[in-house]
Amino acid sequence: MAAAQTPRESVHAAAAGAMTALGGTFAALSVWERELGRLRVLVNTGELAEGEEEFPEDESYPVHEFPEIAEILHDRWVGDGEPNAWVETADGPEPGAYAHPDAHRGGSWGRAAALRRRVRGCCVVAPIVLHGRAWGELYVARRVGEPVFDRDDADFATVLAAVTAAGIAQTERLEEARRLAFTDPLTGLANRRLVDMRLDEAVDRHHADGTVVSLVVCDLNGLKRVNDSLGHAVGDRLLERFGSLLSLCGAMLPGALVARLGGDEFCLLAVGPPADEVVQAADELCRRAAELDLGEGVACGVASTGEQIGPVRSARRLFRLADAAQYRAKAARSEKPVVAGREGADDPVVRLAESPPDAGPERRRFRNRRDA
Repeated sequence: MAAAQTPRESVHAAAAGAMTALGGTFAALSVWERELGRLRVLVNTGELAEGEEEFPEDESYPVHEFPEIAEILHDRWVGDGEPNAWVETADGPEPGAYAHPDAHRGGSWGRAAALRRRVRGCCVVAPIVLHGRAWGELYVARRVGEPVFDRDDADFATVLAAVTAAGIAQTERLEEARRLAFTDPLTGLANRRLVDMRLDEAVDRHHADGTVVSLVVCDLNGLKRVNDSLGHAVGDRLLERFGSLLSLCGAMLPGALVARLGGDEFCLLAVGPPADEVVQAADELCRRAAELDLGEGVACGVASTGEQIGPVRSARRLFRLADAAQYRAKAARSEKPVVAGREGADDPVVRLAESPPDAGPERRRFRNRRDA
């Protein structure tokens, strides 16, 4: 499991490894969703029966059909610290194979029926306990006609479930670390690190097949005045509120990434939609931001490979163009987004983006008006 990089790969590796180790022909890994009272299948592997999918969208079973999950796994095994596995057959319980004296009281006939329906002869079920709580189960089955799992198999399945739990815990930690590394803690949006990574990938795709890549850079007006007059807590609420608006408008563009670059600067990255659709979303953002009780609206600049901006050889150039468009929107106090390349061959935004940072009268004029 150590090599698995995503939660999906992690659970698949766990199920496949357990199936091989126990000599099964099928394996599944499921999570117990307490709030919904169901056991939801995350992955199926091996010989799939009709209707089974490797990564099912919504294969789940009411917990009341498998009472040992709620009654024994949770109340007894977790409490006693003995999450032992057990064996069942298509004919019903197999008492000689249970590793815990209270593991079964009459058997889970729902499982027996499921085995018969899917032409499997027996299964071993091992609870997965994570952070001291019942998390779900590991399930390994054999086809009809193969030897029934015995007590040693159940003991081995118990060990495999513990290893699986450790792997899931590690994956959760890695996912949390990845989330923190690429998320702005105040707004919950993506951060500059993720934007840089996705924009590089998007520009590479543009070079490969001409996919339209568009970047909207936003500067939230009036944040300093809010912080100075009402306090930083109110300023943070303004940032959060605008972040929600940006997320809402970004949803107009399938797959768009919305991010806070830092301070009062935000951006939206869209890969695929035509430039006009991106400008429409940016226009809606400007309109909604102007209606906020706090702040003074937003200055938006748009740069898109779908516009007349010349060749975009790097992500850095697209960022410079969007930033220059945003400077122009700020300087003009525009209530609508400024789009790079829309004023023809001598577009002032394109000239501004191509000038050295803080050099040349045009950039200095925009910057001085912006800071006024």
